[in-house]
Amino acid sequence: MFAAFLLSGCGMDSDYKLLQTQHSVENQRITDRSIEYRILPQDRIQVLLYKDPNQENMAASGELGQPMTNKGILVDAAGNVTLPLIGKVHIAGLTQTQAADKITRMYKKYLNTPSVYLEVLNKRILVLGEVNKPGVIELDKEKMSLFEAIAHAGDLTDSAVRNNIIILSSDKKGMHIRRVDLTHFDHMTLANLMLRPNDIVYVQPDNWKEFKVASGNFTSPFETITKIAAPFVTLKYLDN
Repeated sequence: MFAAFLLSGCGMDSDYKLLQTQHSVENQRITDRSIEYRILPQDRIQVLLYKDPNQENMAASGELGQPMTNKGILVDAAGNVTLPLIGKVHIAGLTQTQAADKITRMYKKYLNTPSVYLEVLNKRILVLGEVNKPGVIELDKEKMSLFEAIAHAGDLTDSAVRNNIIILSSDKKGMHIRRVDLTHFDHMTLANLMLRPNDIVYVQPDNWKEFKVASGNFTSPFETITKIAAPFVTLKYLDN
């Protein structure tokens, strides 16, 4: 068994190192997941409304009577937000640019040359599994690469499976799974490496960690029995 472990360990090194390649990738076609994020119910958005450029700028919080906070405005379950003057606006399913344009058109009924800035505040990515700092990564942009997400999560642990990183994404059609091999550069495409808001990255543990966890669960009852029995064995020995 020890010899088999050593032999298997010789092959593990190739799966541990990143960005290995044996083929040219100069002519590989690279695409990008350039679809802009679309607003969802329960998102929080920031909406800023500006007056005529010749006048002083103002936020939607001020003269229009609705206080704005750092938490932004919540998009309700029906996909609507309620704004001063114009009331309820349906923005779910729109991009940030489309939503800003729609709100601008509605404000034109009441204001001269309004200009609206809109941003989703809660864009994020979840990184789970064999990373040093699993958790939520807040996004201040439209997308992030897988390498950036791993760096934010404190890098992979020694027990991480590097050739089968799982990425879960969702859209109107449902959930989608991508698998990324970080050990071979020629297996990568830019589209696979790009993460969008609400993506979930899961890094699996290797077989050795699974074995250690499983063996620990199996032996723990025996360790408990041994600790309980130890004082009685000692007393018996002293009595003899």
